[in-house]
Amino acid sequence: MEKPPPPVTPAADPLLALFNEKDVPGITRTILNHLLIFQGRDPERAGRFDIYKALAYTIRDFMVEKWINTQKGYYAKHKKRVYYLSLEFLIGRSLGNSMVNMGFVGKVERALADLGYDLAEIREEEEDAALGNGGLGRLAACFMDSVATMKIPAYGYGINYEYGLFHQKIIDGFQVESPDNWLRFGTPWQFNRSLPMHPVHFYGKVRTTVDDRGRFRSEWVETELVMATACDVLIPGYRNDNVINMRLWQAKASRELDLAFFNQGDYVGAVENKVRSETISKLLYPPDEACAGRELRLKQQYFFVAATFQDIFRRFTKKNKEFSKFSDLVAVQLNDTHPSIAIPELMRIFLDTYGLGWEKAWDITVKTFAYTNHTLMPEALETWPVELMGRVLPRHLEIIYEINQRFLEQVRRQYPGNESKLRAMSLIDDGPPKRVRMANLAIVGSHSVNGVAALHTHLLRTRLFKDFDEFFPGRFNNKTNGITPRRWLLKCNPVLSGRINAEIGEGWVTDLDQLRRLEPLADDPDFQKKFREAKRQNKLRLAGVIRHLCGLEVNPDSLFDVQVKRIHEYKRQLLNLLHVINLYQRLLTNQADDAPPRTVIFAGKAAPGYWRAKLIIKLINAVAAVVNNDPRVGDRLKVVFIPNYGVSLAERIIPAADLSEQISTAGTEASGTGNMKFALNGALTIGTLDGANIEIREEVGEENIFIFGLTAEAAEWEKRAPRRTPRQIYEQNPDVRQVIDAIGGGCFSNGNRQLFAPIADDLLDLGRDPYLNLLDLEDYLRCQAEVGRAYQEPARWTRMAILNVARMGKFSSDRTIREYARDIWGIEVD
Repeated sequence: MEKPPPPVTPAADPLLALFNEKDVPGITRTILNHLLIFQGRDPERAGRFDIYKALAYTIRDFMVEKWINTQKGYYAKHKKRVYYLSLEFLIGRSLGNSMVNMGFVGKVERALADLGYDLAEIREEEEDAALGNGGLGRLAACFMDSVATMKIPAYGYGINYEYGLFHQKIIDGFQVESPDNWLRFGTPWQFNRSLPMHPVHFYGKVRTTVDDRGRFRSEWVETELVMATACDVLIPGYRNDNVINMRLWQAKASRELDLAFFNQGDYVGAVENKVRSETISKLLYPPDEACAGRELRLKQQYFFVAATFQDIFRRFTKKNKEFSKFSDLVAVQLNDTHPSIAIPELMRIFLDTYGLGWEKAWDITVKTFAYTNHTLMPEALETWPVELMGRVLPRHLEIIYEINQRFLEQVRRQYPGNESKLRAMSLIDDGPPKRVRMANLAIVGSHSVNGVAALHTHLLRTRLFKDFDEFFPGRFNNKTNGITPRRWLLKCNPVLSGRINAEIGEGWVTDLDQLRRLEPLADDPDFQKKFREAKRQNKLRLAGVIRHLCGLEVNPDSLFDVQVKRIHEYKRQLLNLLHVINLYQRLLTNQADDAPPRTVIFAGKAAPGYWRAKLIIKLINAVAAVVNNDPRVGDRLKVVFIPNYGVSLAERIIPAADLSEQISTAGTEASGTGNMKFALNGALTIGTLDGANIEIREEVGEENIFIFGLTAEAAEWEKRAPRRTPRQIYEQNPDVRQVIDAIGGGCFSNGNRQLFAPIADDLLDLGRDPYLNLLDLEDYLRCQAEVGRAYQEPARWTRMAILNVARMGKFSSDRTIREYARDIWGIEVD
């Protein structure tokens, strides 16, 4: 066996010899070196953006040597590798996170000060990487941080989108979308690889032949070709010299120009195919209302899957010539259904490229894949029209039908004569139109299917996929989500994390359970004072952000009541707003004189085609315009909608929150991770018994969280046979009636009764409000009054907040990843 080359040490590189971890002048010289030689900038005339790029390249220089050593270690030890496939990686900014994980913050601050710059200002020059939309992508980013910190041999694979979801502006209260071209100035964090370049095929037809051994073989021919090129983003572990990478694919035309068109003088035709090919990686989540948008989304999913598996086989076949140990060395985790086309793709490679028999190929495939489900709503489970898939990916549709036929034969043997069960479990919905059920495909083709919170997994097993759970005993399991404490406390809240370090040391950064050592300090007056001071500093910082972005002055001593997340009806920003209107009305009639001053903060984006969610944004801003300009209320109540919510904005909002709104209808939120981030930063939760809220209550204690509303089981019963309808609640409760009448009567729309009539009308009709806003409103108002009373007792509130921080150890993504590694991937963690 060939002996691996010795690892590269930093001292072996003359550049890194200058860049010694303890050598601040070396950091300074390296920054200047990048400015002058690589960027062609005069250091005396450089601006903040130039300095940011030079600093980013400097940090990247140091990471790349560690990354090379990490990769060499994988090869030398012949380790099993994990491939985490996700259509989103919402990593935010990389500079601060990289410096924190590598322990460079203090050194870089001094180096920049020597050059006459402030690190905080330089960090603001970085664009958020627009590679995701919401919780799915942020979870994937947290997992990458934990994987690197725990030294698990893994890679993240996705798409290098040129344009993010969109840049959100609020104009006249309405959401207005504009392109989020986050790469317009390039990014220093990516290595753009010219090789490997992988061909990805679309369309065409399937030709069946018989090989020289008499076996039927299929060949996918007459296809259109797109090339996939790689961009690598490095992710450092926390102070452990371990650096992994995400590999993000970018689409390129198979040839720069179609010379046949070019030679005929058709210059437009010559570039048309190039432009169409490269569209695949242009945009995160193209709108799927139109057929072209749906087709592009399917092509995106297959594009990154096909390129990824060529990468996997390139790596695997370096040391292996046959596939009996494939699943012993390769684990593929599907982050939701988006990458589940990988299952027929792996089968296609085994069958058509390497000539394996069906049974052997299928056995390896199932042992290789694991699937994470992220939704409880049947309408959110991804399906594709059979016609579309047959046109774009004809060979894959054939394989899916074969998988389905063989699977249904097994179901038929176990449940003879049960046609309804066959229809429910089939990979094909007979429609019309016929559709491929990607979640069913992912379940059948994976050895593990996990939910992301205890309630979520329970509902998957007993409601959504009950038949599959019975058919595949032991396949379903729970892996409650987690967050990385490096970004979501150490980095985003340096004031509080500094206080914690002073009391219990820094061990909690990689072992979050150590925060339990704060529990004895929950009643300590001195620590309570320091804790409140840290919270107030964060609130002052957020007040400055609100002043800058919204032009509004808010009182930092008011209760900061925060709901920041994707705008969706099931997340119930509307329920929050109903409380705001009720509080406003009570203040005007002197019924809430004992309520503490409150600043209610909203942020989040609505999908461009989701008109109801966009109307809710308009209503939030309309209520804000009335409340914030009413002198009778003054500073006792303010309402804020902060535009263009993203990771960097979250890092400012979350540490400043006093109250975390986690109020989705019970049984609709898979887990949530915002609830964990807020609690870790000392916000108290008001929430329903939904998602991970249940487990947070178990950890922090029911006396340290504010719970209201229907349970998931009760919500289901109320939809079928309500004890009181929304109309009856409206008629019987004058407070509720006054709120709804204000919305429908034009109080927040300059007398225009039509603008918000759809919201007011639907709230009164259970058939049009499946998220049960009025059925939970009365208990929500009661619970909010309890919040107000608790906030007016600073010692009690602070004690509750400290205990929330102290008891969040379970919700570290390190714990989640350890469970994935042990239970699903079969990898030992040191």
